[in-house]
This record gives sequence, structure tokens and C-alpha cells, in this order.
Amino acid sequence: MSRSTDQRLVLGLDIGTTSVKVCLVEANGGGGTVLARQAKDTQAGVPSELGCEGNKQNVPKIMSALHICVSRLPRELLRQVVSIGVSGQMHGVMLWRYGETVEVGDSSSSSRPWSRIDCDSSRYDVVAGCVSSLYTWQDSRCDPAFLAELPRPASYLRAYSGYGCNTLFWLAKNRPEKLKRFNCAGTIQDFCVAMLCNLSRPIMSVQNAASWGYFDPVAGQWNTELLQEASFPVDLLPTVVDSGTLAGCLAEPWHCIPAGTPIGVAMGDLQCSVLSTLRNSDDAVLNISTSAQLAFIANNFHPKMADDNWPVEYFPYFGGETLAVAASLNGGNALATFISMLQQWTLDLGFHLPQGNLWSRVMELAGDDAAESELCVVPTLLGERHAPQQNASICNIDPGNLSLGKVFKSICRGIITNLHSVMPREMLLDANISRILGIGSALTRNKVLQEEVRLCYQLPVVFIPGGDAAWGAALAVASLAPPS
Repeated sequence: MSRSTDQRLVLGLDIGTTSVKVCLVEANGGGGTVLARQAKDTQAGVPSELGCEGNKQNVPKIMSALHICVSRLPRELLRQVVSIGVSGQMHGVMLWRYGETVEVGDSSSSSRPWSRIDCDSSRYDVVAGCVSSLYTWQDSRCDPAFLAELPRPASYLRAYSGYGCNTLFWLAKNRPEKLKRFNCAGTIQDFCVAMLCNLSRPIMSVQNAASWGYFDPVAGQWNTELLQEASFPVDLLPTVVDSGTLAGCLAEPWHCIPAGTPIGVAMGDLQCSVLSTLRNSDDAVLNISTSAQLAFIANNFHPKMADDNWPVEYFPYFGGETLAVAASLNGGNALATFISMLQQWTLDLGFHLPQGNLWSRVMELAGDDAAESELCVVPTLLGERHAPQQNASICNIDPGNLSLGKVFKSICRGIITNLHSVMPREMLLDANISRILGIGSALTRNKVLQEEVRLCYQLPVVFIPGGDAAWGAALAVASLAPPS
């Protein structure tokens, strides 16, 4: 299959918490212009045996959503893809087995966790019996008592519930028979890269390794000795390479993309979102989608800046730089929970209102209600990593502030106030940040939330609908494209 010489495109993939996004970006001569996009909700949540303490997703459903997105991109453009970048939700972990026969059902077996129906098929099918569920960053099975039993990481990075290594610690102690079924572990995006490149062992970027805990970015290695002493399954740890480097090449043609196309090691969605958005060194990026993050490049960073008593975290970025990050578990998910609650109340009263109608109406009511309210909502339904036992609360209720518009506006204010408590305006000013760039579907679609950002931070704010991790993933691997 020949490539056209008039365009050189990069395919960016992002496997998020609730949806998959893909885009085609000009590799050179176009300034990274996006030519086509697709997105699809994964609807991959599965019940956990631990109830609300567990948070798992179905891997075959996630990969199916990815295939559907890529198949909807123009075929004539896919033929001109010269490299592929992959990002995805950080911290989570899944397990799979490669290279050893595993019984699937009563009669069939597979030595790989993915398959192609035939050589002409563009679709990979995930073999359900060869993969675990994805344990996401929202998983809270590692309660404070369990975490207190674990060794302290030999790194300036902390490790919380929902982080890959901690989840593996929990499985080793509570579900050892499950671990014996698998010989590979990684993030969902690492699995995607392994599938496309047909890797027998996963390769992980520094960014994803840092998001798992028990990885030292300064030394560039896992805390292997410490983990071995704690009976951790170190054989499952992936090999770690620099972010933005080559992981392998496309093993077979895929949706018109030729075999042999270079694929970068999978990266973190946070870093890729920032890369797609950041314009100047004095900008900060605010991303509110399922969760919420505010980040900026921490110039002159040194590990002593990381303080156990301060919830700001420092994650590897690109080119040896470091991001200072205020990461909240409560973002668009808190607003979505409120809307789901309203919908259930209307059902209980005998009516049915679609969620889309509810979103439109509450934002309209909140926008029309200009009167100030003393209603205070702390929207931490999921707690926070630095305060896992924290719950949501509401106070200063009076008969005049219970209108739907005031309640919704107060929740929006609470999301931003909570983030500000982690990374206040003064910290941004000390870092010479002069502007906030806002991205993420929960933020760019919600003018009420946008106004609360302006009021809380008192800095110029620019909202950028197009910035996302799929675009950033493409930009990060554009240099992997072979010369024209």
C-alpha cells in the first residue's frame, strides 16, 4: 500500500475514563493542525465484588470503542498516517497473559490476549479469558489501613489507592490466585500499544510509571529491591522508557494504516492534554472532565519541593521537565452525579426527563440567577487522594438559597474552590503564571463553571474547546515519523 506524498499524518489515540478520542494531525508543515476527530463513550463500567470501593472497566468494550472511532476516520487520510501516539487514563492497572496457552471456555484456547478473525480484518478482538478487568484510578479498595501497611516509596512521588502498584499489592494479598493467571501488567494504554505492536512484554513510559507509584523519576527505575522485600510481584513490572520514544511498529495493517508504522510508548493523558494546550511558559492548564487538574511547568524543580504535607504533586512531563499538578478526584463526575440524582428524583415522582434536558435547564437557571448565595457545597463525593475519608457536605442552607440554579452554581463554585485549596492563586503567581488555559468537556461546555474559575483565581482565563490528550499524543510522537 503506497503512501501519498502530499500529506504526512499522525494518528493520536486517547483512552479516557469514560470515552475514547482519536484524531488525525498534520505531522509537518501544518503546525499540528487537526484534520479529523472521532469520539465514543465506552460504557465499560462493570460491577465490582467490593461494591462502591471497587471501580473496574471491561477491556474488550474499551478496545471495541477504539476500533469504532478509528474506523470512522476517512480512509484516504488513514492511508497517510506515518506514526501513532497513544495516551490514556493514568494510575490504573490491568493484567494479561501472553505466550502461554490459556483455556477459554470449555474448548477454545489462546496464547495471546488479542486476535484477528482473518488477515483482511482491521479489528482486533480481545480474548476475555486472557485479560483482567481494568482497575481504574477511581478504585478505592486500598483503604488507609491497608496503605499504612505498605512500605514508603523510595521516591518524591507518593502512592495512593487507585495507583497501579498499590492495586497489585492488594491483589497479591487478597486475590493471589488471580495474579497467577497473568504474566503482564500495564495501563490500558500500555495494553493498546502492546496489542498493536504484538509485544510479548509491555513497555511503559516514565509518565505512566510515575503514575503507578514506587517509581523514582530521578533514578529512572522502579523501587525493585524495596518491592521484593515486601513480596510484591516484581515480575509484572513493565520495562520503562522515556516518554515520546518508540515502543514498536504496527504489526499488521490496521484500518488502512500500513504495517510497520512507528508507534510511540503510551503516555499519560494529563501530560498529553497539557502538551496540546500550553502556549507559553507562563500559562497554567486547567482540565476538568471526569476529574479535575490544574498544572503548570515547574521550572527549576527539585525533589525537595515535594512535601508530604502539601497535596500538590510533581509528575514527569516531556524533555526532562516536570509538571506541578493539583489533581482532584472530583470534577465533572460530581456535576454528573447531581444531574443523575435529579433525574432519579423526577422518576420517583412519576416523570422522565432526559439528562440532556436537565443539563441545559440547570445551567440556564444558574446563569440567570445573578444573586449571590451563601450556600456552600464541598463536592468531594470521592474524597481526595490526600484525604480519602473526606465526604461531600453542604452548609449555610436557608430558605432563600435552595433554588435549583443556586444549588447548581454552588456545586460549580465548590469544585473550583476545592481545587484552589490545593493550588491557590498565590502559588500560580509565585511561579510567574499569568494566564489559565481551560480545557475538558465538563469545563468548556459549562459557562457557570467557567465564571467560577475567573472569580476564584482572578487571572485571565481562555477556554480552548479543541485541546485534548489525543491531539497531544499525536504531537508527542510526530518526530517518530520516518523522513519523507
